Amino acid sequence: MGHSTRGQLCQQEDSEFAQSRAATTLDTTPSLSSLKEFVTYFKMNPERKKLMNIIILGFGFMFMFTAFQTCGNIEQTVINSFNNNSTEFHGSGYTSLAIIYGVFAASNLIAPSVVSLIGPQLSMFFSGLLYSGYIAMFIYPYTWTFYTASVLVGIGAAVLWTAQGNVLAINSTDSTIGRNSGIFWALLQLSLLFGNLYIYFAWQGHSHITDRDRQTVFISLTVISLVGCFLFFLIQKPDPESPPAEATEPLLRAESMESSSTAVSPQSSLCSQAVDAFGKACKLFITKEMLLLSTSIAYTGLELTFFSGVYGTCIGAMAQFGNDAKSLIGLSGICIGIGEILGGGLFGMLNKFNRYGRNPVVLLGLIAHYVAFYLIFLNIASDAPMASEQGTQMQTYINPSVNVALLCSFLLGLGDSCFNTQLLSIIGLVFRDNSAPAFAVFKFIQSIMAAVAFFYSSSLALHWQLLILVLMGFLGSLFFFVAEWRAESSKRDTDYDSI
Repeated sequence: MGHSTRGQLCQQEDSEFAQSRAATTLDTTPSLSSLKEFVTYFKMNPERKKLMNIIILGFGFMFMFTAFQTCGNIEQTVINSFNNNSTEFHGSGYTSLAIIYGVFAASNLIAPSVVSLIGPQLSMFFSGLLYSGYIAMFIYPYTWTFYTASVLVGIGAAVLWTAQGNVLAINSTDSTIGRNSGIFWALLQLSLLFGNLYIYFAWQGHSHITDRDRQTVFISLTVISLVGCFLFFLIQKPDPESPPAEATEPLLRAESMESSSTAVSPQSSLCSQAVDAFGKACKLFITKEMLLLSTSIAYTGLELTFFSGVYGTCIGAMAQFGNDAKSLIGLSGICIGIGEILGGGLFGMLNKFNRYGRNPVVLLGLIAHYVAFYLIFLNIASDAPMASEQGTQMQTYINPSVNVALLCSFLLGLGDSCFNTQLLSIIGLVFRDNSAPAFAVFKFIQSIMAAVAFFYSSSLALHWQLLILVLMGFLGSLFFFVAEWRAESSKRDTDYDSI
């Protein structure tokens, strides 16, 4: 009897356990199914996969340039403090950045060949490692490592941005290039928020940057940069469009692989791809469309130098802003980032609803920059770009205001996003079949003008720098309008012929 009762109890417990397990299985099935659907959401649909690639690309650049743009923003200020304490280091942040952009410009002519040989993912990864090395150099800086790293970053930057433009173009269509450019630009400019926010709080009340302050910042920035490098490996090869043979090779290689290559060895085929990419870049440089856009691109190089290297240094040099002047460099960078993100996100997302093309956006950017230049002229001392660590006491046209200075930072970021998103969009559209060489030419022009601006920034008074920006901004906008009208006219003719 006891054995029978014990057996019934065991059977009852087993039955309850089985029911409980079945209920648990039923409860978890929807969540597992939802997880599977989420994973396959971007994997199965070609358009969603392309969108995910753009998002991953944006986050990778966000991490990398959180480190690098913060580094560039504080570089001259850090070096001014370090030069006062060290007899071994004699470097200039302006000179370093001029070297970076000068080498960047020259390297853009060979960057398509490099990307063609090793593919865009590895190109972005190895270039990112060079960025990380440059940032790490500030932990224990020496003059020779400082300038050597500057040269290497210039080479890496050319390869990085050429690969980025290629990935952007391959994962976009005529109808999504504007949206994708805006999404990428907004994610990229988030980099201006995080690093500068840390600088603002960490350096608040500091009139001098100590070795410990410097090392803590640059160790953190190096790690952040490395995270961005490894994110590039998550980018997937987009699914082929028609015909499938055009996209069977990874990304850039699909553009230049010829059917006749079957009779040629793989090594000679890769070499011919590299030569072909270089030749395309040279030919695109002298096309009517690129010549029209070159003035606009040159202007973005000049204003890039101004807002990323010069303006923050000017704010930090204003003795009238008190002991918080150095920390305001970080706050200025945040305001620039907010302007960049607002412009990139807004004009990217609303691109498909824009009936008037790209010209109104560029005009808005020009107006925002003109307002900023005028207020900076009134609010910042003319010798601020060349001031020592002690700052400048020179009188300004109005009583210096922190709020006005930060408003100008926001307008600089907003205007920059207007120009760059529209340039990315029109170049991706007009030169879609030759995206890598086209973006290499874009970065060549932009970086060589940025290098020129960094060379004169250390010796030219602020009001002369602003005058150069005003003149170039006007000419750049004018020629962009002509290029946009030509692009729209060509698109209408193509649509008409296809009817």
